[in-house]
Amino acid sequence: MSETRNTEQGDVLPSIALLGVGAMGGAILHGLVESGIDIRGGIRISDQWSERVSELASLHPGITGYDGSVDPTANRRAVDGAGIVIVAVKPHQIRDLLREIADSLGDDVTVISIAAGVPTSALEEHLPENVAVVRVMPNSPARVRAGVTGIAPGSRADGRDLERAKVLFSTIGDVLVVDEERIDALTSISGSGPAYVFHFIEKFADAARARGFSDEDAKLLVEGTVRGAVELLTATGDTPANLRVQVTSPGGTTQAALEVLDAANIDSILDRATQAAVVRAEELAAG
Repeated sequence: MSETRNTEQGDVLPSIALLGVGAMGGAILHGLVESGIDIRGGIRISDQWSERVSELASLHPGITGYDGSVDPTANRRAVDGAGIVIVAVKPHQIRDLLREIADSLGDDVTVISIAAGVPTSALEEHLPENVAVVRVMPNSPARVRAGVTGIAPGSRADGRDLERAKVLFSTIGDVLVVDEERIDALTSISGSGPAYVFHFIEKFADAARARGFSDEDAKLLVEGTVRGAVELLTATGDTPANLRVQVTSPGGTTQAALEVLDAANIDSILDRATQAAVVRAEELAAG
């Protein structure tokens, strides 16, 4: 199954506990705050990183910070009474964290995990039988509310749990609901995908410098071209193939360059690259 959703006016979420406020946890928090969505009961955040907790807690009066470096009960205090608990710690830390907070979770809670390679079945083992788990895979553009998040409900999750996840992650970009068996494939596209794009931009800039442009000019040319191409694609609603044809004159310079890319089997390279990401995700899940 698949479904996209955009945040709508009138959306309401219950109180949220965010455990772990690193890069992705912070991106989620910023998205929630900037969206202006109605969160009944506010947001509680918890982390061992004192300065980060203090910094993020100051973003909005509705955020309460719990500093795990000085308070061993920080995580349990954060989840007490929360309707949604977002677990945003490293995959190797998540099982211990779930065991720590299990007794403090309410009957109406939805636990959301962003841990790559950790299936919902493994998470459910460490939680009470009445607690639902939803697994999500956001990506780094969530930092600027332009992310794509894959959402996969666990065996205990119902429509309410899924809707909570959709509303929440719509605040940081687009969402796509998939069966959990597809989450590793999704990770290989949208989760890892920004790195592929950044790598392409990096090498494209190298080519610009090889043509004699300065670092500053190469940055302007390459980043502006990539940004403009994406904006044109979005604004026109046309297909990438049609837009490519429109700028490729027969026998011209663009065709000459594209023939080199085609000769390098770029389609095969992308297929192999994304498959390698899927295989690695499966290896991580297997422990």
